[in-house]
Amino acid sequence: MIRARKRFGQHFLEPAWVDKVIAAIDPTSDDTFIEIGPGRGALTVPLAKRARHVVAFEIDRDLAGQLRSMGPPNVTVIEGDVLDRLTAESLIPNPESLRVAGNLPYNVASPILFRLIDLFVAGCPLTDATVMLQREVADRLTATPGTKEYGVLSILIGQMADIDRVLALPPGAFRPMPKVRSAVVRLRFHPPDPQPQRPDLFRGLVKAIFTRRRKTLANALAAFAESGRIPPAKALEQSGLDGKRRPETLTISELVRLSDAYT
Repeated sequence: MIRARKRFGQHFLEPAWVDKVIAAIDPTSDDTFIEIGPGRGALTVPLAKRARHVVAFEIDRDLAGQLRSMGPPNVTVIEGDVLDRLTAESLIPNPESLRVAGNLPYNVASPILFRLIDLFVAGCPLTDATVMLQREVADRLTATPGTKEYGVLSILIGQMADIDRVLALPPGAFRPMPKVRSAVVRLRFHPPDPQPQRPDLFRGLVKAIFTRRRKTLANALAAFAESGRIPPAKALEQSGLDGKRRPETLTISELVRLSDAYT
């Protein structure tokens, strides 16, 4: 049996938990899945039995070879870093819809989530993603304004997806056991809500002001490059926001309104 490799952040799901995770994913015979981090195939095999097709992205060469040798005919294994290999071109031609499942490595979970958002924005027909994450990441995804977990991830993912926590996973659900607890989270993708006039400017604003999340909004906006063109006081007035508030208290709608003041 291939052992977990620390450099890839590998923690393999125990058989006792596979049925629970598959039930949370709820695959059907019409589904095509992107699976991220299939590992030894704990989810790949049951997914393949119930879905139309599975495209599995595995960074570990030995595990990728093992998955191919297992031979479910409706599984395509793509070897390499998912952040490099997961593109619209890497998927089956013209799928009607795509679902995502997987055990995301703790060290790259956020970049993978942003990659999924980018694919959706680019027109890839993603419907949902049911993924295992470090509980801390799940807390940030589901955080609400005014809490310490609320930040860039909560906002930029929350603008593009409805997010639900569906299952808690103890360290013992994996081998080797991680030092952290995990959760299964489902993202249901949707068009931007609300839609900013300039999505790039909105993302830049959110990232800039959350580097100063505990400062007043008037002071935090000094970190935003566009503030050299439009003074923060004017942008705040146009968006109807109190400059004494802190960035971490703003809803997604309020942040979109603020970014639109700079367009």
